[in-house]
Amino acid sequence: MAKDTEKLIRQLSLISYLMAERRPVTALEIRRDVEGYSAMNEDAFARRFYADRSELDSLGIALTVERPVDGVAEQENYSLRPESFHLPAIAFSDAELAGLQTALSLLDGEFAYAEPLRLALQQISWGRSNPMNAPEQRAVGLGIKASVDGHELSQRLAKIETAIFRNKTITFDYYTMARDDTGTRRVDPYHLLFKGEFYLLGYAHERKALRVFRLSRIRGKVAYATKAEHDFKGPPEGFDPRPYANRADWQFGDPVGTAEVEISERIAWQIERHFGRFGEVQPSGTNGDIVFATPYADRRQLTAWVLRLGEHARVLGPPELERELAERVELLLERHRGATLELAEPVPPSLDEEADAVAATNGSRRTEAAIRPERFARLVTLASILIRAGRAGVKLAAAEVCETMQISEAELREDINVLNVVNFGGGSYVLYAEIDEDGAIEVDPEPYSDNFARPARLLPVEAKALVAAIDLIGEHLPEGSLQSAREKIVAALGADPMQQGLHVADQGGDDSRVARVASEAINRRHLLRLDYYKPNEDEYTTRVVEPYALVNGREGWYVASFDPERDDVRHFRLDRIRHAEVTEIPYEPRPEVNPAAELDGWLRTGEVQASRIARVWVSPERARWAREQRRVAEELADGSVIVELPFKGTDFLVRDVLAEAGDAAVLEPAEAREAVLAAVHRLRAAAVR
Repeated sequence: MAKDTEKLIRQLSLISYLMAERRPVTALEIRRDVEGYSAMNEDAFARRFYADRSELDSLGIALTVERPVDGVAEQENYSLRPESFHLPAIAFSDAELAGLQTALSLLDGEFAYAEPLRLALQQISWGRSNPMNAPEQRAVGLGIKASVDGHELSQRLAKIETAIFRNKTITFDYYTMARDDTGTRRVDPYHLLFKGEFYLLGYAHERKALRVFRLSRIRGKVAYATKAEHDFKGPPEGFDPRPYANRADWQFGDPVGTAEVEISERIAWQIERHFGRFGEVQPSGTNGDIVFATPYADRRQLTAWVLRLGEHARVLGPPELERELAERVELLLERHRGATLELAEPVPPSLDEEADAVAATNGSRRTEAAIRPERFARLVTLASILIRAGRAGVKLAAAEVCETMQISEAELREDINVLNVVNFGGGSYVLYAEIDEDGAIEVDPEPYSDNFARPARLLPVEAKALVAAIDLIGEHLPEGSLQSAREKIVAALGADPMQQGLHVADQGGDDSRVARVASEAINRRHLLRLDYYKPNEDEYTTRVVEPYALVNGREGWYVASFDPERDDVRHFRLDRIRHAEVTEIPYEPRPEVNPAAELDGWLRTGEVQASRIARVWVSPERARWAREQRRVAEELADGSVIVELPFKGTDFLVRDVLAEAGDAAVLEPAEAREAVLAAVHRLRAAAVR
């Protein structure tokens, strides 16, 4: 029998024994009565029992130790209080359970923590209608699901998750984009962040400081630095991941100054709502303009953000930032004057690059969950399912159990064999189950099996998965159904799991009020009136639409709607809705409207369906970012690249190029190149107003 299996049998038998005895017991009694310990000599028992206690404690299952006055270890008494193993009952409403079911149905398959999420939902829904069997709601769709692409990245995430849990120092090779350099890093991992991508926050020994590492830029395998059980004690006291998760692009790194940016009244509401948390907002004059003061670490990133806002933003200071902006505007002007741009010679693609392109084309987005829960959690959940069926006198279909647990039949048979051995001393076992020839599981629960007939505490990874799923979806379900469930879960656990190694950063600004209004309109099937800002045309429009679902994508959350005026489906970004109102006019849902149709398209990729392709040159200084984010059409001899950008409207393309702050230039089509030039002239005029 494998060592891990032996350990699981010992730990489960120890829990069952202590719960059945319901009194403090000595180490000698445990060695004599608990499965797996009796064959050990005294020294081996001492080591294994200490290790098992330590591991159970790390899983949140703490044994109570009563020490004698004289301090003799052999006379210590051990017990397990029911509240240290069982999950407190949580009084969920039907709406909250339905919301949790929606979370699983939305995230299943492409959520890195999908498997522990599934187990967590089994536990917290105990005694109620299983949320996984509830009718599926279709008022929400997710394009971005906190997934990881590729086997190698999944392995890195799983190794880092384990290292955080075990306080193990890790080593890896890391590509630093800003320096275009790869070097070895030795890191104490504290926390994982998800902000469209997975990031690691940890103490970098080489820098002697906290650093953020993007997992996709780790090269090769992640390894443990030592063979020790633990390498560090955990994050320092007062450690808080939120400041690292909720930074603007220009705030990554050490602050070098505070910028003052004047924002025109036309978009002041949008900047205040979505970027106000990155600085301070003060009125400017009496016309509704504002001044946005924001600390910054990266002048270029802040300049790029200001340029994207066009003539509605003007830098007031400090002087070095004003100079940076002026230089970037002149660079844009220089690179768009004339009919074309002089380019270096193209570099023929290598065979490796061609193979990578084919692999990317043939690849599949759907990946299995990267984080597999501890087998301990799986066994405890399975035991509760089997015991419940045995007490009810019903047989379970093995195939259905495999589907519920997301395991293979071979894994199910192996898990049942382990549970059949778990006992609480004196030859008394927790259960006996077997799969018959028809694929049905028959269970014979033992008298003391009720210790496992109640839901167990959520293990750390299960708790993290559950709350991460809620935070990822946010307030984009019917009002209150997830947020109130989150509050109840945190109260039952006694701590917020987001402080235990995983944090989901806010996606965009605070659109919760707009989301609630849209959800109400969707649920009531009433028309929704929107005051909507179109930045590409710099205009406001009033739309009255039939709302069908809230969906997310690379750029944020949208309300997927049918627009009767346009006679077509339209997606309206929540961060561009200045005001939303539910009308009293009902509508009949159109069967031909599928709000999830774009989830695997532009919502996920960020590339809209388009009839036109722009060829855009990117400078050598920014080419490596372009390779990571864009579709590269050509590599040039000086290190620059040409990328292809699909676009519908020229205005959208212009804003995209302005945001590259002079490091990109449109080559073709000609009218798009001319449109960028016209936009730059408007920027120069606005700068001197």
